[in-house]
Amino acid sequence: MRYLFLLLSPILIFAKVHYAKVEPYENITLKSAVSAQVVSTKLALEGEVVRESIIIQLDDKLDKIKLKSDREALKFIKSMIKSNQNNLSSLSESLKRQEVYYNRISNITTASITQKDKAFYSYISAKTQYFSTKEKIDSLKKQKLDLLYNIERLKDSIGKKSIKLKNRFLYKLLVNSGDFVNMGVPLAQIKDLTKAKLVLFLEADELKDIKSKTIYIDGKATKYKVSKVWSVADEKFISSYRTEIVIDNPKESFSKLLKVEFR
Repeated sequence: MRYLFLLLSPILIFAKVHYAKVEPYENITLKSAVSAQVVSTKLALEGEVVRESIIIQLDDKLDKIKLKSDREALKFIKSMIKSNQNNLSSLSESLKRQEVYYNRISNITTASITQKDKAFYSYISAKTQYFSTKEKIDSLKKQKLDLLYNIERLKDSIGKKSIKLKNRFLYKLLVNSGDFVNMGVPLAQIKDLTKAKLVLFLEADELKDIKSKTIYIDGKATKYKVSKVWSVADEKFISSYRTEIVIDNPKESFSKLLKVEFR
């Protein structure tokens, strides 16, 4: 009997049984990225997998008005840039002619001082008008860039005020219609049920070659492997190391206890 016990003892250690609860793959707390009033919430969707829906709507009325206004202003700015660029082309041609005329008349000894002064002032006037129009175009382009930035900022703000879920489990809404939320305030708790995970706390001797071992769940061999092992011992379970196994969506068996063995 002594020899039989010595023979079986290593096998019993190797096949140590653990029990782990099936947990959602990820638990997420959605937080507000902006400050705004809550306009509406979908309380009816709590406790369900939301295929695709807005669960919380924050007030974006003023943002949408400003976005429409900035888009109209952008059209005017683009039109003004185009008109001034066409004008600049004409002014450039006029400036070249005035410069040629001024240089030509300046070298004519028989031309009067009055003629030369008139040519000079016409040339300077054309040059001033050309650079003034060019400066105006640069200013309009700067306004255009500012408007484009504001439009993108408003679009981003509007997008952040519609809290949408897609294929996620809505566990709990943390705000109600009429509430005012600041940036960083929790809005909802959601869970990713597309996959699941088993969390175990293993002793150091169990971790040897753990990722190469076959995982048995409820006595059946599986294709699963250890997904992650914490390199620091757990604060609560002293001398044990947190270990996670990602498994397929278990459908209705979340929170169920499963027997896990490593062989």
